[in-house]
Amino acid sequence: MVNFSLERTAPLPVGEAWRRLTEWPRHSDVVPLTRITVVTPAPTRVGTRFVVRSGFGPIALVDPMEVTVWCPPTDAGPGLCRLEKRGRFVRGWAEIEVRPGPGGRAWVVWREEVDVRLLPGVFDGVLEGAARAVFGRAVNRLLRRA
Repeated sequence: MVNFSLERTAPLPVGEAWRRLTEWPRHSDVVPLTRITVVTPAPTRVGTRFVVRSGFGPIALVDPMEVTVWCPPTDAGPGLCRLEKRGRFVRGWAEIEVRPGPGGRAWVVWREEVDVRLLPGVFDGVLEGAARAVFGRAVNRLLRRA
């Protein structure tokens, strides 16, 4: 199991950064070999469920997730979304926090705990490095694309 966090600032209003990070199908556009299917009706709220399928053909990980905290940003405070990973092989959670940052920029913190069943702990360093690279690149791309 690995835990990590990423921090980014973006020259965007907080609400726009939030929208870009929490429109789940957009993640399919920025993470190679990944498709996201939202299985509950819009809009996103506590209880929203979606399935992330990463891989090629029959060789893929299926990662069902559920939104367990949904607090969009307001003038009074930051936004926070928590996702629980409920897959057979991938477990854990992710949190997306968006708040005002320096110079009127949006400040984003992405926290994640990933536990891949059947993967021995000796591979935690490799898993953490891969997760940081994949999620870091995804966050950067999501914040850059309108």
